[in-house]
Amino acid sequence: MGTEPGEIHRGLKGVYFDTSEASFIDGSVGKLLYRGYNIHDLAERSTFEEVTYLLLYGKLPNSRELETLDSTLRANRGLPQEVVDIIRLIKNCHPMDVLRTGLSALAAFDPEVEDKSIDATRRKGIRLTSQAVSIVTSHHRIRQDLDPVTPDLFLNHAANFLYMLTGQKPMDQEINLMDVDFIIHAEHGSNASAFAARVTASTMSDLHSAVVTGVGTLKGPLHGGAAESVMKMAQDIGDPSNAENYARTTIENGERIMGFGHRVYRAEDPRARHLRERARVLGEQKGEPHWFQILTSLQEVMKPYQNKGIYVNVDFFAGAVYHLLGIPEDLFIPIFALGRIPGWTLQCMEQYENNVLIRPLTQYTGEMDLEYIPMGDRKQ
Repeated sequence: MGTEPGEIHRGLKGVYFDTSEASFIDGSVGKLLYRGYNIHDLAERSTFEEVTYLLLYGKLPNSRELETLDSTLRANRGLPQEVVDIIRLIKNCHPMDVLRTGLSALAAFDPEVEDKSIDATRRKGIRLTSQAVSIVTSHHRIRQDLDPVTPDLFLNHAANFLYMLTGQKPMDQEINLMDVDFIIHAEHGSNASAFAARVTASTMSDLHSAVVTGVGTLKGPLHGGAAESVMKMAQDIGDPSNAENYARTTIENGERIMGFGHRVYRAEDPRARHLRERARVLGEQKGEPHWFQILTSLQEVMKPYQNKGIYVNVDFFAGAVYHLLGIPEDLFIPIFALGRIPGWTLQCMEQYENNVLIRPLTQYTGEMDLEYIPMGDRKQ
């Protein structure tokens, strides 16, 4: 005798599947904490290296601890030649596909790939945080028929990313912008990609597999692809004066205004503010203020929807920032992934530490107990 089916929560909305010390989100007021620390303090006062330490070790580092982590990140920027060769073979693929394949290939060269202990998982996460930058930047150079740029061990994580991408030493403001972007993308609870990574980890598969799962999930336009869509939308609007008509037409056609709304936030995404002013200043400095003007005009048009809990999210200004930094649109999602690897690693560490196989149920609604009809007796 079977059990009665329970209440269905489509998309697992509102379902708590475990406990976590990684991050806290209060969507009603737009609050986000990493390991108890407010995202506003971290974005304005910390660095990506320090936030990586905080996530992976559970506390803010002292100067010696931070120096050790930073040195480890810098020392692991290189890629095996075999991985570079793979990137050359698939250079015409989307950068997310190349990142996914490159991370998977790195498993073959990691001596601790099968070690699921917390210490080994942490070490692998640190390595992957650095190596992922080299995969994305090497691919971008290779697809332009250029040689990958050798990492600069004197640059911090954000600066080295921009340097390996362009071959030019970035300005301080550009470094700060990229650093803040990595920080605000580093961790965000059990979102789709983090949950997917934890499902993989729950089978006791390795961290490389779990991170690859996260990358594959992040690629979807309903998750990581929104920043790319926002910039395309801004280009379609073309001028601030067109924002109202664009929004009205899009909504009347039953389509989404990209960069607005979030699964957990019913107030403004707290991460958005840290890119808003930076996007304005960078646009003015680059002689392209119209992108910020278009976005703020659209934000003004969408104000009536705030009473329904629809506010701008982190992707809204991210696309403009990346565009102003000269980063191609198809690299917007990989940048999100580069920032998120420490968070995925932490999620997997928590899963390994107190593991239970994640195996939800679906309620069957199909036919029951049908009679099998031999081929000769079936209607032809």
